Amino acid sequence: MRFMVIVKANADTEAGVMPSTELLTAMGNFNEELVKAGIMLDGAGLHPSSRGARVKFNGDKRTVVDGPFAETKELIAGFWVLDVKSLEECVEWVKKVPSDPEGTESEIEIRQIFEAEDFGDEYTPELRAQEDSQRERIESQQQK
Repeated sequence: MRFMVIVKANADTEAGVMPSTELLTAMGNFNEELVKAGIMLDGAGLHPSSRGARVKFNGDKRTVVDGPFAETKELIAGFWVLDVKSLEECVEWVKKVPSDPEGTESEIEIRQIFEAEDFGDEYTPELRAQEDSQRERIESQQQK
C-alpha cells in the first residue's frame, strides 16, 4: 500500500524559515532509515505558498490565484510517499519523524494513494495499459 505522508505548513514554513542544521541532519538520517527499509518512494520539502499559485476550475473557466494563501493550517510544507503494508505501519514510521527541538507545533497527515484495484470495473484494461505506459515513460525520463 502506498501512502502520501503530508507535512502541514506552519507560520515558520510559510515565512520561509529554514530548518536548523540539527533538524536537517535528523531528517537526513530519518530519510536514510526509510530508504534502508525499502519503503521510501519519494519525498521533498516545498517552498512557501508565497512562491506558488492555485488554479480554480468552474466549468471551462480557469482562474489563477497567486500565493501566499491565508489558511496556513491547510497548506503543505513537504511530503513523503511510502510503500508499507498498512496504515498502522505508516503511522509507526511517522511517529519517528524528527521534530523541531524548540517545540514548534507541527502536524502530519497520512493519506492512502489509490491503486488500480480500488477503481473496480470502471478501470478498464485500456486505462490500465495507458497508466502502465505513462509510468514506464516517467521512469525512463527520470533515468536521464
